[in-house]
Amino acid sequence: MIHRKLSFVAAIGLIAANVALGASPARADEVPETRVEPPRVELVLDVSGSMRAADIDGATRISVAKQAFNDVVDALPETTQLGIRVLGATYGGENKKVGCKDTQQIVEVGPVNRVAAKNAIATLKPTGFTPIGLALRKAAEDLGDTGSVRRIVLITDGEDTCTPPDPCTVARELAAQGTSLVVDTLGLTPDEKTRKQLVCISTATGGTYAAAQSEEELTDRIQQLVDRAAQPPPVQPATVAGAEDCTKAPMLAAGVYTDRELIGEHRYYRVAVQPGQELRASVSIALDRELNRDYGVLLKAATENGRELVRGVDAGSGRADVLSTGLRWSGSTQESEISEKPEGVCLVVSNSFASRTAAGAPGMPLELSIDLVDASQTPDAPGLGRGLLLLFVLAVAGLIAGVLAGWLTRWWVATWREN
Repeated sequence: MIHRKLSFVAAIGLIAANVALGASPARADEVPETRVEPPRVELVLDVSGSMRAADIDGATRISVAKQAFNDVVDALPETTQLGIRVLGATYGGENKKVGCKDTQQIVEVGPVNRVAAKNAIATLKPTGFTPIGLALRKAAEDLGDTGSVRRIVLITDGEDTCTPPDPCTVARELAAQGTSLVVDTLGLTPDEKTRKQLVCISTATGGTYAAAQSEEELTDRIQQLVDRAAQPPPVQPATVAGAEDCTKAPMLAAGVYTDRELIGEHRYYRVAVQPGQELRASVSIALDRELNRDYGVLLKAATENGRELVRGVDAGSGRADVLSTGLRWSGSTQESEISEKPEGVCLVVSNSFASRTAAGAPGMPLELSIDLVDASQTPDAPGLGRGLLLLFVLAVAGLIAGVLAGWLTRWWVATWREN
């Protein structure tokens, strides 16, 4: 039991370590040497009545969560701005309207005060409803928008019982604001509905999801987090807004970008491809809501006047969380296909999604990767002259074969008649 508790604590500690590290900008040559603002973190704990369950090796979920919180507080760097918010912690009645407003910030975001934070957590008792959507929205307000890295760590044992607002919708709204806010989620013995909701929340904001249900699953997840912590921080995409046509599209250099696309929408971007360069581009769209089966995503390179140069297509049937495709196009061998100005190359991202639920804003998160390299040296294809020569040779060979076949047929018929 002790080993399992420690493993659960380690899982949350590793998430907190990723929170404190933050993420790097989209391009390596633009990484700042010093951070202007320290990272701001809000820990959000579910204290609803279900947290009384004693199903983690005989210990209650709330007791394990409290111990994990204490260890997280001890492990956070001094520079971290920490806040703590709870949900379902004060109202134990049956009035759902009242219970679904039950979320409070018990520690304001600021320099880590370990004693105050631990004392605030120690008095918590499982009580009421589970207003996750409202708690996320309030947590984002708690963190403010100072330009620093902002992360929310949500720990819950169940899905939201107070929709609206729906937690997934809230997460998409927060991501669509274009601010550096990420939500990491951790489910305590989650069922399938809870897992899907927590995955939706974390996916919409670029965060991570972890679960604590069995010792084997917990060990595997911890190993994944350890491996991730040992790797360099992931590239942070630069936020960009695609246009409705190529003439208004933003000019993009090599790098990684993030945008959001509505169902059935086309998003346009431009890339300056010089003669002798090869454009390599890929796009990934996170499927953060339920979609009708059989859908696809298209990435296309075209000229300013709409002439298609190359395309990449990927299709799905509802089993994947992300849909991706890519393309390559070399300006060195097809310079006549683009205008004299290099900005004539347009990238178009479109989709064939359909949904039974609301298909409006905010759109689905997409990540666009662009690279420009020296054009690949590929063997030359036969020219027009050599192609005509080949046709002439084939025609002559066919004529000769036809004459021989006719002569042999006449000889065979004559011989058969004589016999």
